[in-house]
Amino acid sequence: MKKVLTGLVLLALMALVGCDGSIGATDKTIQPDHKAQIEFGRYLTKAADCAACHTTSTGAPFAGGVELASPFGKFYGSNITPDKEHGIGKWSADQFYKALHDGVTPDKHLYPAMPYTSYRGMTRADSDAIYAFLMQQKAVAVATRPADLKFPYNMRFGMMFWNVLFLKNSLNDASVGQSASWQRGQYLSNVMGHCAECHTPRGLFGQLDLSKSLTGAALARVAAPNVTPAGLAAVGWNPADLQTFLASGIAPQGSAYGDMFPVVHLSTQYLSKDDLVAVTTYLFGDKPLVPEPVKAIALDTAELKAGQRLYTAVCAGCHGFQGEGKPHVAVPMQGNSTVRNADSHNLIVTILDGVEAQKFPGIENLQEMPGFATTLSDQELAQLTNFLRAQWGGHAASVTPEQVKGLKLAAGTK
Repeated sequence: MKKVLTGLVLLALMALVGCDGSIGATDKTIQPDHKAQIEFGRYLTKAADCAACHTTSTGAPFAGGVELASPFGKFYGSNITPDKEHGIGKWSADQFYKALHDGVTPDKHLYPAMPYTSYRGMTRADSDAIYAFLMQQKAVAVATRPADLKFPYNMRFGMMFWNVLFLKNSLNDASVGQSASWQRGQYLSNVMGHCAECHTPRGLFGQLDLSKSLTGAALARVAAPNVTPAGLAAVGWNPADLQTFLASGIAPQGSAYGDMFPVVHLSTQYLSKDDLVAVTTYLFGDKPLVPEPVKAIALDTAELKAGQRLYTAVCAGCHGFQGEGKPHVAVPMQGNSTVRNADSHNLIVTILDGVEAQKFPGIENLQEMPGFATTLSDQELAQLTNFLRAQWGGHAASVTPEQVKGLKLAAGTK
């Protein structure tokens, strides 16, 4: 019996990735018609990044279909258009709020990667505004593809146990502040933007580790970095540059890539100036820490000199011989937050996989960066990484060929 109960709990606790929704019997449905509420709902829907899970690159808005892979199977973003058969057209505003707040739809429990663990802090007024906006969208008769999960993760009722154990109301704030802007930023970051869902490590059963809020987590190929005040200062960020980054996807510290790229395109670029200031005020605190300078590392070893030669041969043409970068081509290595990060994971992954050509809000574009997983040996890749980290990150040569090989194998590259 104990083993059975453990399995039921594990099913709920370990299904971390997926957005899910369904129809069900409802009570009185609200039909909002207040223009201001609907327009505010449009803004909040972007602030909450709903399109990331509910709109594919080729599908109708909010019709679902986004594939979300996890170690436990595949999930697919649900249809949240007003279609009464396949979407949320039969839901009331009360039921919509319950889904956001408790992770419970009219006929099922949601998996916790639909970030109700963060959305539960949303005000009823904001929930109603998002509902009002969604109910004005075009109804699309597209069925939500069922999640493809293995036993015991497909036993959805186990989510009841998970919620009892782990559904909390707040995070442990690493930043310090009391200003109105800080409080607004706390709400935008912790609730609407649900930043913790990617940037906070998780416990054994998939729950957010609230004692380590925003300290970084590796849920995908590109890890979400530490965005606490100390973490941001350690890699050279300041509030003004982070505001620029969230609005445009690019700043002196680098460009958005990995899962952060769609966040900028679908969500943060649409935030008002005041809300961008609020987000950065919260992340840095009312009294931001001074960014840490890069500590000089002497390039006096064979390992680092070999990496320097590799950089000159394969990287300098785009990133500059002094790491200065080239506008509309490649970001600088000087001051680059990925290079400065004490964890070399993302830098290695970027060198292995490359980065697709990037078109940012406004006029900025960056060319495609090729990956070097198959053109450089594991030893050469480690040498190149160590040179970059020593020259522009202030880190000792600690990356090994074995570490590189492990990340290559994780991506299916030999």
